[in-house]
Amino acid sequence: MSPERHSPEGHVTGPGEAAPEEGRTHWRRSLAVAVPALLAAGGLGTAMASGALAVGLKIQDRPVDFTTSSLYGTQYGAAVVDQAVVRPDGSAGTVRVLRMGFADGVINGLCLSQKQQIGGATYTLMLVLGDDDSGSWEIRTKNTVLDLKNATGVLDMDGIVDLNTNGADVKTVKDSSGAYVDNPLNSPQHRFGIQARYAKFDRITGTAQDFQLPGLLTTPKLKLSVKPGSVACPAPPAPTGTPGTP
Repeated sequence: MSPERHSPEGHVTGPGEAAPEEGRTHWRRSLAVAVPALLAAGGLGTAMASGALAVGLKIQDRPVDFTTSSLYGTQYGAAVVDQAVVRPDGSAGTVRVLRMGFADGVINGLCLSQKQQIGGATYTLMLVLGDDDSGSWEIRTKNTVLDLKNATGVLDMDGIVDLNTNGADVKTVKDSSGAYVDNPLNSPQHRFGIQARYAKFDRITGTAQDFQLPGLLTTPKLKLSVKPGSVACPAPPAPTGTPGTP
């Protein structure tokens, strides 16, 4: 990765560092923890008090709003896919999303908020991970998958960057033999696709239809709260410093 490279839009890419070792990735594997089931998870308070967590996180029952100062990862891929959903009447359907995946990543703070109806009243379930340092990139994760309905931020890519119009051609993951895994994002033919060796996505504000941070996810701190009304995550601060190697 070049130390300073500007994209056509004038944004600066992430700083240079040695390429980390590549490993096998399963983009869609099952995860250990679900929200809002976290509310009833035994032992969560003890884990939070210890100041160190190693958990998996999966949110699929309804869209979740999120913000983060920065997401940086290797073996980045993105493609347009149809995500399965359950409609309010209970019938099955699909929604078109942009699926993004990172094989190895670091995240600079993360806030998730999801509205819930309890007894006819609106409440917001809010989950905040990480510390208050905008330069620490303290959350580490593997096999991260985001199905985005919408998102704003600054995306910079480096290494070998490939843009194509066929999502099924996206190959960012290698198996144990070193061969590329076909279509790791499970995207159909004739859809937009993109891949890059490195990607850095700063000051993200968005809504995800599906949000997966599988184990091993590590974060120094986690705060879970239920707030009355509709409450949004705070605007993400600009990151400072440089991300560490995932």
